[in-house]
Amino acid sequence: MQRRSAIRNLTMAVGGLMSLPTWASGWTPESIGKVSTLSLSEEGTLAEIVETIIPETTTPGAKSLKVHQFAMRMINDCYGEAAQKGLKEGLATTDIASKLAHGKVFAEIEPAQRLELLKKLANSPDVATKQFVNMIKGLTIQGYQNSEYVMVNIQKYNMAPGYYHGCVPIAKAQGKMEKKTDR
Repeated sequence: MQRRSAIRNLTMAVGGLMSLPTWASGWTPESIGKVSTLSLSEEGTLAEIVETIIPETTTPGAKSLKVHQFAMRMINDCYGEAAQKGLKEGLATTDIASKLAHGKVFAEIEPAQRLELLKKLANSPDVATKQFVNMIKGLTIQGYQNSEYVMVNIQKYNMAPGYYHGCVPIAKAQGKMEKKTDR
């Protein structure tokens, strides 16, 4: 009886591992699909936050790679309701702090001002604001590092390392064999 339950548990564990979301590695915006829990202005603010964390240089920035969509999908699918609520409140807090400091919403201020504002929010005495900034920063880095562009063009990721060369001329292979046996 114990053997059957052990086999059943092992089968369920293997099935669970096989069904893990494979899109979290080498993802593209198309593979994520539409995420519509935020308004357009909130999504725009989130896009500017991720762009502030990883700006565009000689390589695409986080906004160009649509990392904000990755962050929204992760928060919706993998985090609880508290994190989803914290996302909306954090975006509102960011815009309010931006209006107080600069008289404009976050998306309309200069990149240097955005960076300073995010640093200020990260060091805020409010725990929820700190958690929001740290969560978005972590998801931005994770999404950027696992994006298809970074995996293929920067990290030179190969799905299966090593290559199989099946069509090797016999003469070359025999010549190598003879050289080895001569020694």
